[in-house]
Amino acid sequence: MEKQAPSEAFANGEFDVIVIGSGAAGLTAALELATRLKVLVLAKGSLTGGSTAWAQGGIAAVLDAGDTFENHVRDTMVAGAGLNDIEAVEFVIERAPESIERLVELGVPFNKDTDSLHLTREGGHSHRRIVHVDDATGWAVQEALLKAADASPNITMLGGRTCIDFITDRHREHYSGAGHVWGVYALNEETGAVERHVARATILAAGGAGRVYQFSTAPRGATGDGIAMAWRAGARVSNMEMMQFHPTCLYNLEVKNFLITEAVRGEGGRLFHPETGYRFMTDYDAERMELAPRDIVARAIDDQIKRFGLDYVHLDISHQPADFVKGHFPTIYEKLMGLGIDMTKAPIPVVPAQHYTCGGVVVDLYARTDLPGLWAAGECTESGLHGANRLASNSLLECFVFGEAAASDILTMWEELPEPPAILPWDESRVSDSDEQVVIKQNWTEIRRFMWNYVGIVRTTKRLERAQHRIEMLKREVEEYYGSFVVTTDLIELRNLLQAAELIVRSALARKESRGLHFTMDYPETSDVVKDTVLVP
Repeated sequence: MEKQAPSEAFANGEFDVIVIGSGAAGLTAALELATRLKVLVLAKGSLTGGSTAWAQGGIAAVLDAGDTFENHVRDTMVAGAGLNDIEAVEFVIERAPESIERLVELGVPFNKDTDSLHLTREGGHSHRRIVHVDDATGWAVQEALLKAADASPNITMLGGRTCIDFITDRHREHYSGAGHVWGVYALNEETGAVERHVARATILAAGGAGRVYQFSTAPRGATGDGIAMAWRAGARVSNMEMMQFHPTCLYNLEVKNFLITEAVRGEGGRLFHPETGYRFMTDYDAERMELAPRDIVARAIDDQIKRFGLDYVHLDISHQPADFVKGHFPTIYEKLMGLGIDMTKAPIPVVPAQHYTCGGVVVDLYARTDLPGLWAAGECTESGLHGANRLASNSLLECFVFGEAAASDILTMWEELPEPPAILPWDESRVSDSDEQVVIKQNWTEIRRFMWNYVGIVRTTKRLERAQHRIEMLKREVEEYYGSFVVTTDLIELRNLLQAAELIVRSALARKESRGLHFTMDYPETSDVVKDTVLVP
């Protein structure tokens, strides 16, 4: 699947555009750009290692006769607790049907009801508007996009490339502080060499920062690389305190990070106290119950677990016909049967887990960042769509719309983009091989634990300050280590993980209210003033 190119050609500007990330946002942009330009797609690990392939639920779009754009906009704004940018919300939602059409043309086998697409419903949505491929939509989308990209003569895809830092004017042979992005330095994971990937335009689509937490549904590589790289290069980030926790991750000591999709509750799944059998959502949101937005459901489960000393709560859909459950959730059904749980007859033990990074690199409606030469799309960005809480199944949609926006903007202004200057090679003349890999593992584990305990679903100022104190101590350690030893993927990820943690904690301390995903016991009320948390490097 991966087309290789000679590494010595990268520094010579063989490619017009570099795309960092091989998920929905990156490949959508690459396919559009490849109609005219030569594109290099870089991926850490495998080309299917990102979050797109993990998405179970689906893609939200107004396709039902009784639904409207206005309804979808309103649902998105309500879920986002008013922090969304209305212009961005309208921009994305109005382009959703076109995005679905393009995916159908690429061969994504969406479920159908006779002649029309089957639409399911998820928490926070007022109508059925989720198109899906059973309960494995992301994998089907990833497969179709990769197949199309592999067939394009203008797209070269390279897995096994861990991006380290953006190449900016500081890395020119003739130094400049102008801040233009000319590509990226990336570690070849197989050879250990650091390569220069230089181009006129770069698109960042590197995913979120979920692995900063001990419990997360995000893939192993979601270490905030893109957000950290953009911050170090001088881009603003926004709303990093808004980390979404999925209410229902399977509780199993053997299997980590297996998500039980939102659609299980959308199709009638109910939450119960595992010992008393009490349907506890009655106490938290009596009107919407299990279909309340994710932040409400996640906090309710967290409260039950902490108040009653539970390990998990029960999610039960066994009251639905067995064929209905198997037909709607074949992937989940088979996985659970392998673990001895028959979801058609018994409840599923679930706990909340970090699920989505709603904040990120600030972008406009053209997907432009603050840095000339750098565009961004997907989970690594803060586009204004999600606000204080992502509405279910709006995430893949954002990838398609902003991936397309980035590509369209680059194509429109291509003739105006300057040619890259001569760029210095990566300098590793003052470093040596590390003999203390345990330092990386220890620090990684420590970050994820204190972030879970101090910067989780419910926060306090004291806990946040404790986390900040730990981050300051670890920063000195990691910076010293990074400056002394040859880079490895683990070291690059640790550096980025710590940077992402710092941005989350700084943002959380700056918000003196509770809104959406950010709930603090010291400021439980929601302010009348709606304001983004914007950090400037």
